[in-house]
Amino acid sequence: MIIVTGSNGFIGANLVAALRDAHPGTPILGVDHYAEDGTRYPAHAAVDHELGLDEFIEAMQTSALPATPIAIYHLGACSDTTVTDRDHVTRVNLDFSKTVWRYCVEQSVPLVYASSAATYGDGSQGYSDEADPKIYEPLNLYAESKHLFDLWALDQTRQGIAPPHWAGVKYFNVYGPMESHKGRMASMGFHWVNQVRDTGVTKLFKSYRDGYADGQQQRDFIYVADAVAATMHLMRGDQPGGSPGEHPGGLYNIGTGVARPFADLATACFTAVGREPKLEYIDMPESLRPQYQYFTQATVDKLRGAGFDTPMRNLTDGMADYVEWRRANDGLTI
Repeated sequence: MIIVTGSNGFIGANLVAALRDAHPGTPILGVDHYAEDGTRYPAHAAVDHELGLDEFIEAMQTSALPATPIAIYHLGACSDTTVTDRDHVTRVNLDFSKTVWRYCVEQSVPLVYASSAATYGDGSQGYSDEADPKIYEPLNLYAESKHLFDLWALDQTRQGIAPPHWAGVKYFNVYGPMESHKGRMASMGFHWVNQVRDTGVTKLFKSYRDGYADGQQQRDFIYVADAVAATMHLMRGDQPGGSPGEHPGGLYNIGTGVARPFADLATACFTAVGREPKLEYIDMPESLRPQYQYFTQATVDKLRGAGFDTPMRNLTDGMADYVEWRRANDGLTI
């Protein structure tokens, strides 16, 4: 059995679909908060067993899981960067992650868990997954919780208290299918396709920093299928000429290694739907300005060194795939 926490989420649902294709005979246990009406994307329905967060914790602690896991992908978290309830975020993002880690140690289960590029803070210290993470200062409670778990996991590993194989993956700006349920936290690719459909215009934040023109704030945008492929690779741990599990445990960036302006993503949205770009610049909320990142770009040498050599989609190709998926699955009519 393979366990995916956060299986009803964006990356989690795409991961479940990819695992089902890669391991058709292996049961998948999904852990998440599930809608009472049973609403699912097709990928969500691909799990064989479902548990809520508290049910899963109890099942781990009482050895009551449906089967022995061969791998755990721990993606479940409170990912809303605006949440200010420290107790809730600590329980879900930090304490729950420690419980999963300890279970993997005790039961010798390989673990890949989701960290975040948000742990790098304002970017003044760079975005290296090979630097000492203590130098980074996260800008919000969500990022802080992920950062604290990264530090804890590394400390546990130094003490020899670690799963037999593990990786913490720092996702950069992921976009693609099955994210509509995220609402305002969905990627700008999702929102801008909707804006093009509804108004014919995309709205971008103005810049409030010297050296960045409006729309030239940059992100490392990665298509969700590429992010999932890298995640699954790090669970296998393949290296050229090596054996599964051979790459060293640790933190790994999941990005393309290339930063692109938001204006480029907006333009790719228009290209994908066959329209001429029309961009509008709006004021950034004052509450967001102090913690806004103007540039993110993953260093991916460590990921490539771990044997992941699959090319990443560029924005044009990624958005084209995304729009076609939405036309086929989400009723997009543009």
